[in-house]
Amino acid sequence: MLKNPHEIAISRLSTLIDHLSVQAKKTDQLNSKHKSHRLIENNDLFSRHLFTTESDKISLYVDEVKKRLSEFSRLYRLSGSNANKAEFAKSSLLHIEQQITALMNAIQANPAMHQAAQASFDARKKVRIKSAQAAQLKQNDTYNKMAKSVLLSSHQLYQQLSEHHEFERRLIEMITEREQQRTRSKSANTDKLSLEVLALHQRLGRCRKAISSIERNIEQAEKGNLR
Repeated sequence: MLKNPHEIAISRLSTLIDHLSVQAKKTDQLNSKHKSHRLIENNDLFSRHLFTTESDKISLYVDEVKKRLSEFSRLYRLSGSNANKAEFAKSSLLHIEQQITALMNAIQANPAMHQAAQASFDARKKVRIKSAQAAQLKQNDTYNKMAKSVLLSSHQLYQQLSEHHEFERRLIEMITEREQQRTRSKSANTDKLSLEVLALHQRLGRCRKAISSIERNIEQAEKGNLR
């Protein structure tokens, strides 16, 4: 007996999800070994209207799609032959396909996202090392910089730091999005997208330089307040 198109789609999506499950587990395992993952593990991987899951583990999102497809398959087979059945199948399968596409994009973009996070992680580590060295050497200009930093309250400095970290996060998301577009784009748009990615990286560099400056100001201000 020939299967109808929706049953064929269920079988095809089930096979694809099983393949994604293997990739997602490998990706999660790799991410767990990177210290830089701590910088992005609290970020939402997907929009709320696409998934109910909230986690930094891609495999948990795959599990959600598995359950959704299983539930759809059960309800579809139980439902009778009526006018609403086709519309129900169409909308449900469309949402599942959107989820699968989002998961495939996330797995593909994972290396680039963590590369950017690693750069940020290394930059922060470098700032901490330089700050420690500056404290040990007691450079002559420390007191002048401290005096300027004290003019801003700790609250204001931390607010600035929070705003710059949010801007950094948005820039990383924009870079990842442009990289995905460039991967999918035809050759005619590749140069334009490459220029946009370059410009975004330049903005990200300036943002991280500002973050380093604010972190030093906070450290100097707090040292001054302790005296």
